[in-house]
Amino acid sequence: MDVVWSVLALLLMLLGIIGSFLPVLPGPPMAYAGMLVMQLRELPPFSARFLIIWLVIVVVVSVLDYVMPLVMTKNSGGSKYSVWGCSIGLLIGLWFGLPGIILGPFIGAFAGELLARRDVDDALRAAVGSFIGFVFSTLLKFISCLVMGWYVVMELF
Repeated sequence: MDVVWSVLALLLMLLGIIGSFLPVLPGPPMAYAGMLVMQLRELPPFSARFLIIWLVIVVVVSVLDYVMPLVMTKNSGGSKYSVWGCSIGLLIGLWFGLPGIILGPFIGAFAGELLARRDVDDALRAAVGSFIGFVFSTLLKFISCLVMGWYVVMELF
C-alpha cells in the first residue's frame, strides 16, 4: 500500500507544481495534500510540527497569491480591471507556451486598464505593477511547491 500512497503523493506534488502557474489549480494546497498523503504510509515520514509549519506556510503563500497583484496594482495606480486583465491574459497566454505565460498577464493588465478608460501611460504603469505582483506571487508558489516536493522525494529515496 505504501507504493500507492507514494505514487499519489508524487502525483499531487506534480499537480501542485503545475498549479503554481495555472490559476485553475491550487498549487501549494495540492502539494501540501501530497505531504499529507505521505503520512498514510506505514511509517509516516513527517512530524506533526513539520506539517503544521508547512500548513502555515501554505496559507500565507495562498493569501499572498491573491493580495500581491492587488497591492502592486494599487501601488502603481491601477484598477481592478488590470487585475482581471492580468488573470485573463495568463489564461490566454498558456496557449502560447512560455512567452505567453510571461507576456499574457502584462498585456492583459494593460488592456484591462485601457478598457477602464485610462490613458496609455497610466495603463502601462498599472500593467507593470500588476505584472510584478503576479510574477512575485507565482514565484513564491512555485518555490514553496518545489520545496515540499523535495521533502517528499527525499523521503522516498
